[in-house]
Formats: sequence, structure tokens, C-alpha cells
Amino acid sequence: MNRLIILAIASSLLFVSCQQDDDTENPNETPNSAKARTYDGTFLQEYIKLSCTITQTTDGFLPPQAARAYGYIGVAAYESVIYGINPAYRLEGQLEGFNEGSIPDPVSGEKYNWALACNAATAHMMRRMFGENITTENLELINSMEDNTFESYSIGVTADVVNRSLAYGEDVAESIYLISQSDGGHESYIDPFQLPYELEVDDYCWVPTDDVNQNPVSPFWMNNRSFISGSTEASQVGAHLPFSTEESSEFYGQAMDVYNQVTNLNSNEHRTIAEYWADDPFATCTPSGHTFNILSQLLGESDATLEKTAVGIAMMSVAENDAFISCWKSKYDYILLRPVTYIQQYIDADFETVIGTPPFPAYTSGHSAEIGAGAKVLIHLFSDESGDYTFTDLSQLQYGFSARSFDNFYDMANECALSRYYGGIHYEMDNSKGLELGFAIGDAVVNEVSWPQNIQ
Repeated sequence: MNRLIILAIASSLLFVSCQQDDDTENPNETPNSAKARTYDGTFLQEYIKLSCTITQTTDGFLPPQAARAYGYIGVAAYESVIYGINPAYRLEGQLEGFNEGSIPDPVSGEKYNWALACNAATAHMMRRMFGENITTENLELINSMEDNTFESYSIGVTADVVNRSLAYGEDVAESIYLISQSDGGHESYIDPFQLPYELEVDDYCWVPTDDVNQNPVSPFWMNNRSFISGSTEASQVGAHLPFSTEESSEFYGQAMDVYNQVTNLNSNEHRTIAEYWADDPFATCTPSGHTFNILSQLLGESDATLEKTAVGIAMMSVAENDAFISCWKSKYDYILLRPVTYIQQYIDADFETVIGTPPFPAYTSGHSAEIGAGAKVLIHLFSDESGDYTFTDLSQLQYGFSARSFDNFYDMANECALSRYYGGIHYEMDNSKGLELGFAIGDAVVNEVSWPQNIQ
């Protein structure tokens, strides 16, 4: 890149933090570099918004593929600045596939600009993750954001620091991209239906719910390597209620509840909630994108520095990626038919859902799993165990929705989960068990990975 040879005219500005540093024993190997918390986190928050735009407009990025892309983008951004926070919290040796020595370290004693490193790493990983399917227009958007951020943060920075920081950021991203190639989801956007796949046939089994999608999405996704070792197995919630067509059975009762909700009980507010959280791929940036946009908004509203922004996005990245892997295991372990199929066959042949039914099995709910995992991250970053936090979600204004306000992250997660019930596309057990699965993933992210403390 031509900016690698741009000669800056002044030395970099140093900033002093008023907050006490994390006291974990691990020396900073770049003592002459300003801390990550001295940089504004806005540019990284803007990258999340851009990722949303590109996810929505790139072929092949269905919910699992989108969560994986967000995951590696966020992890790359974090690793590019961790030496500006505390290298004791590197993800090497903590995440699956991230073996010691797999990610380059900065040169000991040399000076770095962590904003420039993060900018280079994030842009590079975005180009890698959207890969062959990225449009020329979207590639230009990434390049433009990278160039604009570079111009803002290279002012007053000497050429050697600029070049060293850019090279380091790109090297970190490329090393993580190489790790990603062996996780099972590499270039999955080319064939998100993972064909060939032979559908199991039984009364309880999923069948296509429309004439367009005759195959379920990503039936082998559960074989992907999770970021957290064992998280997929540890978060499983067991089987659904025994399938039955008897009117006295619990399963029939769950289907009847969906039917009554949609045909008799749904208010305008219920329908609004169903549509607000639908987050259909290519119409929006998928459920993970919605959750990432909420995170980005809250980071911006709290004036989060690059330090907290990078940590928050990395935590959410691990949570969303692993939640979809675990949820997809439950989906394809049980291959349960959707409510619309059951209701039309056993209750009312004319039944119609409020929103479209996505092409994959019902149990457990992907929305519930991802929002459950995401809520735990948001609670860790912004609240206490109660989950209390007052905010207004502005992320869906871009799609023509009115903003929705919440006083608690658990309430937000419950509304998202219930939206699938109001929409007629999930049984209650799909949602409650999906939340349970997601909460388990979120707890693993918060408690089983060592993250920097006292971030701001």
C-alpha cells in the first residue's frame, strides 16, 4: 500500500490515562507506545456497522456464516491491540486453534500506534472473511473506511511507527485468517447449504416450508471448531418434548399454543415485535448483526475507548460464533419440524405465520441462542448480575422500524426469543431452551476466557 511509505512530519502524541492499569503480572513489551485506551474507539465501532452493511449485501451470508465472519473480524481487531492493553490476555492458548506462537508479537521495545494497527487488521480481515463473494462496491467501502481512518490516526506519527503498525496489524489478521481456514467453516458462504445432505424422513422431521429452499441451511455446522474448547457439548440442553400428534400430549399443546397466539392473541405490538427481531438475511444483517449493532451503539454512547471497544467486540465475537455452532448441533441432532408444518397437517391446513419460516429445523431457536449469549456479554460490559441497564435500541431505524427501549438486558433477550413465538415459527420450547443454550455460551465467554480488567 502506498501509505506504507508516507512520510509523517511529527512525532506521535502521547496520552496519559487517569485510570489505574490492570495489575496482572505481565510486562508490556512496547513501553514506548501509547496505551490502547488513549485512542477513541469510534472507528472500530464504525467497522461493525460497515460489517452489517456488507453482510446484508453479500451472497451466501446466512446466519451461521455471518456469525463466523463477525467472529473472526472481532478477534483480529482485539489481537491487533492487546499489547496496547495487556499481553497477558492474548487469545493464544485460550481459544481453540490459537496455539502459542500462531499470532505474531510486536517487536519488543519498538513503538506502535494501536489505532493504525487495529485499522489495518480489521480491514484486512473483513476483506478475507467476505472473500470471493464481496462486491466491488463493498470492497470500496472497506478500502475507503481504512483510508479515512488511516488519515485521521497517522497525523503526527513518524513514518517508521506508521509502517511498523500497519505491517503488524496486517500480519496479525493474516495469521488469524490462516487459523480460520481449518475451523470447518472456511469459505462456507460459497455453499451455505453444505450439499450434498440427505434429509431424514420421519413424522417428526423437518421438511421444506416453502418452494424456494428445499434444503436446510448448513447441516454440518455443528462440526465447526468452536472458539472455546468444549462449549458446544457443555451448552447442549437435551431433547425437546416427545413428538406426538395426540391432542392430549404436551407436544400438541405447544403447537396449539402457537396456533392460538398467531390466530387469536397477537396484538399489533406482538406483530411489531415479531417483525422487529426477524432480521432476515439479505433484508437485514442477520440476528448476530443486530446484536453487534446494539453493542456498537452502547459502546459509542458510553464513550468507550479503543481498549473497551476491542475487548467488547472480541467477547461478542466469541459468543456469537460459538452460539451458532452449539445451536446448530441441537437443530441437526433432533431435526424437528417447524410449527407451520405441524399445524397445517394436524390442526388447521390454512394456518399462516406472521413472518417467514427460515429453512432449517426448529429446535432450538437460533435467535434465542444468539441473543442469550450476546446478553451475557452486554451484562458483563455494562451492568451487574441483575442485567439492569436502560437503553434504546436504535439499530433498526435503518430498516424503517421505530426504536425500542429496554431497562434490562434479560428483558431484551426474552423479547427477542418471544418474537419467534409471536411470529408463529417456533414452539415455546425452542425459545426457552435456546435462551438456556445461549446463556451457557455467554457464561463460558465471560468466565472461561481471561479478558482484560478495568477497561474503559
